[in-house]
Amino acid sequence: MQIVKTIIADSHQIFLEGLKTVLVRQTDPKFEIVAQHTSGKALVKDLKQLHADLLILDLNLDEVDGLEVLKIVQKPPANLKVLVISNYDVPKIVRTAFKYGAGGFLPKNSNINLFFESVKELLDNNIVMGEGIGVTSPKGKQIAPAHNISVSLNDRFVKRYSLTKREVEILQLISQAMNNKQIAEKLFISDQTVSVHRKNIMRKLGVSNAAGLIKTAYENSLI
Repeated sequence: MQIVKTIIADSHQIFLEGLKTVLVRQTDPKFEIVAQHTSGKALVKDLKQLHADLLILDLNLDEVDGLEVLKIVQKPPANLKVLVISNYDVPKIVRTAFKYGAGGFLPKNSNINLFFESVKELLDNNIVMGEGIGVTSPKGKQIAPAHNISVSLNDRFVKRYSLTKREVEILQLISQAMNNKQIAEKLFISDQTVSVHRKNIMRKLGVSNAAGLIKTAYENSLI
């Protein structure tokens, strides 16, 4: 019997528990959950220490988001397959996930049969791309719908201030006069997480209030 040592990571504890329950009921293959995380920071530590076969990864994690996790790890450990399941299907995000080692990308609303079919394909060393995921052709023509959150970034500005994808998203939403609660609802994260990101952005940009954030975002074409 094939045993798949699995790490699951998602910002919502309820989703994690549900996913764990569904996985451990399977017998072909049999999944052994070796770790589960809501924090990207803790996940990075385990990825460097545990010998897992499969990582099921949400991009929306606390402290360090999923893309940053993949970026920090750079290339997943040998034999580790990474399946991203996310509400974000922007082409840039999808390409970045694959660039940093993901082997599959599914919308979070995928049905359970498709999920398990995708996992089996991934374990067989095949690339998995869920239906409806935003991707582009070699000529740049969009061939699938994208999520409505903008991630068109001024790369030079982002690199200069070492902003993460999540921080840029939050900066753009702050610039739309959204408060922490509204941003949290938009991005499916907690108010406290937004507050931490806001403080980190202000520290990185050297400003002390929302007006300073908006001014900097405007001057660098983020809004």
